[in-house]
Amino acid sequence: MKILKKILLGVAVSCSVAGYAQSCTQSCASCTGQEGKGTDTVPNVYYMKEVTPENIVKVYEALGRKAKGKKIGIKISTGESNKSNHLDTALISKFVREIGGNFVECNTAYNGNRMSTEQHLKTAKEHGFVDLAGVDIMDAEGEMELPVVGGKHLKKDIVGKNLADYDFLVVLSHFKGHQMGGFGGALKNISIGIGSTNGKTYIHTAGKTANPDSLWSNLPEQKDFIESMAEAAKAVADYEGDHILYINVANKLSVDCDCNGNPTPPQMGDLGVLASLDPVALDRACVDLVKASDDHGKVHLIERIESRLGTVILDHAEELGVGKQKYNLVTIE
Repeated sequence: MKILKKILLGVAVSCSVAGYAQSCTQSCASCTGQEGKGTDTVPNVYYMKEVTPENIVKVYEALGRKAKGKKIGIKISTGESNKSNHLDTALISKFVREIGGNFVECNTAYNGNRMSTEQHLKTAKEHGFVDLAGVDIMDAEGEMELPVVGGKHLKKDIVGKNLADYDFLVVLSHFKGHQMGGFGGALKNISIGIGSTNGKTYIHTAGKTANPDSLWSNLPEQKDFIESMAEAAKAVADYEGDHILYINVANKLSVDCDCNGNPTPPQMGDLGVLASLDPVALDRACVDLVKASDDHGKVHLIERIESRLGTVILDHAEELGVGKQKYNLVTIE
């Protein structure tokens, strides 16, 4: 695997593993899991270049942390329309059946196909999610607050109350661009994605209001919004503790989010499937792979990330202790 110098500056060791259960020959923290919680531990990010149902299962198994408990939530985006680039159920079905559990989502804070629970479930059905597993709109019957420790903008995160029903959370994200956030990956999926309608509003306005009717008249400075996403992500990561893991599927790399019902078509090829126990390292690795790609179409996604200050979420999440931007990239062959 070819990695540009810029990536190597941020990666402790790049390992190549022939089979996810084998040990690497270099001094990475671990190639079959991430052990220890010391401040000097460098998280592993497991990577497979081909985007296939089997490879999603393989990167999951490489993590060394199993999704277990009576109720497992799988956080995905159901997508706004049939034109959206959300994860295809045929691609994720093998993994979903492997671990069991329900898809979990929250309603949006803007007019569209997912603002009400009825509309959201209808959209999930149309996109095949209901036929694969149960779908729980977690804020359908209320919300709850989680504390944000050390936040600059948010003192709390407002999430769907049904989050409390789950023993384990699998964050299965489609990595791509985003019209407001620059890019969307694991951190966005546990911040905006788990926020209730009011919570999404609260994040988007950097804590100014939780009233969706006044969202667009209270938009903050861009940097404040991006930092607020990091702060909401911290609240969820703290709440879940060791009962969470993260998988990013970097395919259909549009500059627009799956919340866009009419997104710009992807202008670069797929990058692969990645997994980690650290959402900051995982999203950082995805951004690094975009920049290291020899696909000329990457210029559009890079422009989107940079023009929206997208990587500020990585910087602020690291400052808050959510995770690290230095990582071991472990390639599974």
